[in-house]
This record gives sequence, structure tokens and C-alpha cells, in this order.
Amino acid sequence: MTPQQAWELLRENPDAVLVDVRTDAEWKYVGVPETSPIGRRTVFVEWVRYPNGARNENFVDQLKDAGVTGGPIVFLCRSGHRSIAAAEAATAAGLAPSYNILEGFEGGLDAERHRGAEGWRAAGLPWRQS
Repeated sequence: MTPQQAWELLRENPDAVLVDVRTDAEWKYVGVPETSPIGRRTVFVEWVRYPNGARNENFVDQLKDAGVTGGPIVFLCRSGHRSIAAAEAATAAGLAPSYNILEGFEGGLDAERHRGAEGWRAAGLPWRQS
């Protein structure tokens, strides 16, 4: 789903939850979605570990420990690639419905190899530096 569709789902469905699967470094230095204006919390669980990039083998358990037990769940990463795998893993574990946010937080690389022209921030959705 698009970032705007994810925001609408989070705003309209009291059971919806946003899970940011980027790394701790990305949360700290790039920023995070701000869902408090709609009375929601964002759950932060790394899909891959920083700094080595190894897959977080405890991902589903950490989701459950954070209180994510059902959906709809919308997953967010930098560009929409890691969050696809995270949504698939959640679905396979019975945490559904799970969705990927297309374009992620910053979007893909543009012609000059920069990010930021698309995604959550570019859509003008709330965010903050953590």
C-alpha cells in the first residue's frame, strides 16, 4: 500500500499498527514516523541487525513481545524492500493481515543516487527525529 493508504488505515482502524523494521541507526539518524497525532504508537523491530546486516532471527518473537499479535499490520523500511520480507514473515507466523508500505520511509534512489523524493516523508506524513 502507499504511505498515504497506510496512514488512512492507521487513522481509521483502531486495531492497525505500524511496525518500522529499519535499523536502530536509521531510526536515530534518519528519523521515524510520528503516529502520536492519531493516538497510535509505532513499533520498532529491526528486520536486519546493525551494523552487520544479519537477519534478525528473533523478529517474530520480538513483534509478539511488543504486543503485535494481529492486524492489520503495516510494515515500513527505508525503501519498501525489507518491509516486504517482514510482512511475509509476519503472515507466515499468523500475524495477519500484514502489508508492506511501498516506497518506505525515504523511497528508492533517484537518477543522482539520492533518496527522499518519495516515501513516507515525501508524502508529507508526520515524522520526527528520534
